[in-house]
Amino acid sequence: MGADRTGPRTARDRKKLRRGFGLLALLGSVLVVAGLVGLVYASVATLTSMFLFGWLLLIGGVVGLLQAIQWRGDNYFWLAVIVAAIYLAAGFVVLRRPEASAEALTMFAALLFLTGGLFRLVGALVIRGTNFGIALVQGAFGILLGVLILYSWPSSSLYVIGIFFSLALLFDGLSLVALGLGARRVLGMVPEGEPGTGTGAAGGARGAAGGGPTGSQ
Repeated sequence: MGADRTGPRTARDRKKLRRGFGLLALLGSVLVVAGLVGLVYASVATLTSMFLFGWLLLIGGVVGLLQAIQWRGDNYFWLAVIVAAIYLAAGFVVLRRPEASAEALTMFAALLFLTGGLFRLVGALVIRGTNFGIALVQGAFGILLGVLILYSWPSSSLYVIGIFFSLALLFDGLSLVALGLGARRVLGMVPEGEPGTGTGAAGGARGAAGGGPTGSQ
């Protein structure tokens, strides 16, 4: 009777797995749609990402402050308080002035692209390794992207962060969709009667039980 219960339980588990992978693919589809909408309305996506960033800073500051209270008497107490205060102040500034914060972050991103592309380009020219061509293209692309952002700054701050945020949502959503659909496809290729699972395990157990007396005779 225990073997008879294995089959339905395994089928139920497979159904739960398929449902879970389906929900994963559905979540990925929602992220893909959000990323595409963000690419169309980049300015709205920029303000949305700044508000999210501000709230994350505030939450991080509150959590850091609570941890600092727990560390009273420790050597790191005042350092934790200072870091939490910086997080709280930065969160308030971002929420109060999202446009100015977007301009500052866009400038920082442009300088980061410039310096990163320059170091990658110089490193590729000096080392000349096996990935010389790829490193050269990546460095040149980083420098070009940084120059383009700085050339149209501060108007570029209205859409740059929103585009990056939307692209992150889009690629994360595509990866979740691929993972969910691929897992469902692989799960459908695995037979239920495979040895060690489901009815296969039950049939093997019954066969071994039936073959025992014959072998002993």
